[in-house]
This record gives sequence, C-alpha cells and structure tokens, in this order.
Amino acid sequence: MSEPVVLIPGFMADARSFMPQLVAFGASRPVILLAPSQSDSVEHVATEAAAILPARFAVVGHGLGGNIAIELLRKRPEAVSRIALISTDPLPEPPQQAAREEAMIVAAKTGHMADCIAQMLPVAALHDAPWRAEIMALVQDMAATLGPDQFQRQLRMMQRRPDQQKTLRKANVPTLILTGATDTIVPRRRAEFLAGMMPQGCLEVIAEAGHQPQLEQPETVTKALETFLSGRLPTLVLG
Repeated sequence: MSEPVVLIPGFMADARSFMPQLVAFGASRPVILLAPSQSDSVEHVATEAAAILPARFAVVGHGLGGNIAIELLRKRPEAVSRIALISTDPLPEPPQQAAREEAMIVAAKTGHMADCIAQMLPVAALHDAPWRAEIMALVQDMAATLGPDQFQRQLRMMQRRPDQQKTLRKANVPTLILTGATDTIVPRRRAEFLAGMMPQGCLEVIAEAGHQPQLEQPETVTKALETFLSGRLPTLVLG
C-alpha cells in the first residue's frame, strides 16, 4: 500500500470539505485527517501534529490547512515526501484586513456566525455554477458545527500566520499548487507566485472552480491529486 496522505481542511471546515478525496484515496492508501485543534496559531497546530504523524507522509492542505501544511514541512522536512497546496496564500495577513476581522469574533459569539462566514467566503469566491448554493450551504454547516470558539481560534491563526517564503524557497520537495480559475480570495497570480518560488513547484489551474475547487470540481481535483501522489507531475512547471 502507498504511503499515508495527510489531509488538512481549510478555515472552519471539517472532513466533509475533502469527502470526495477521502473516498477516492481511502481505497489505495492510509488517509489521516488533521482535525481542528484547540490552538490559535499555525505553529502550535503543526507542532502538535508533527509529534504524532508517521515517519513519512504526503500532505494536502486547503487554504488555512495549506498554511499548516507548510509549517509541517518546515518542522519535519525529512518526513514530508510531497506537498499539495490548494487555494493557499503563503503571505501573512495584511494588518488592515486583520483589523477588520476583529469585529467578527464578537459577531460570531453573539449569534451571527453565518454572516461572518459569508464575509470570509462570499458567494463570488466560488464559480457561478448550478451547485454553488449547495456548496455554500455545506460551508455554513461545517462552520456552525465547529462553533464560535473554533471560529475565534482559526481567525487568530489566519491573522497570525507567518511569512513562509523562506521555507518555501528552500523546500526541495515535489509540490503541486492547485488553484480555482475564478478564485477571488487567493487569485491565480498569487498561486503562480507560490509555485514559482518553490524549487519543484508545479501549478494546475482548475477550470470552472473558485476557492473550493476540491468541492466545486471534485473529479478534476481528485484526478490531479492522485496523479501527483503517485509520483507524476502536471506538465506545467514553474520555476
């Protein structure tokens, strides 16, 4: 059986955000889902996870989960065989954006979680497809399940995420960057920047997908990830 793959969901998401991939990968390799932590920093989450993960594994992270994946790579470079980052911004949160988000913590704790999630992931961040409303409903349900305390912790992670450019530039490990063609949160130019700074960075743009490509185009994303995890790379290499 192939080596394990660690899946790390994004902001206020649970296993359902990777459900199509969990079903596909589970038939051929061990799958480890990194569940939300009680910590409020990317570094603390990665430190906790690094202590319990296998000696060797591949890692796939979406959004904030991608930031945790990068930190895992920094902490245990010898353990990560390959890394796939979906809709991930490697740069720190801009201070003005972090300041605007402060009001959301109070709002989430006073019964306005749905409004906060709608601000963090507006409808326009997903591709205009017939199933967009269904995906947005799932996003809201995952957030409601995790609750306002987890919202505060994960928002703090977003606000405090480190600048990982140094880690990425020396990370000589097979890397796949996946981005939705119409993602407005982490646009294509940021994905190109991320792929370009990594020695083995490869970029694949998912057509008719926005910030949740693994849910918006599950078959395409699963196929790309299966190809990558099997040791092959897409044809477009940036570097």
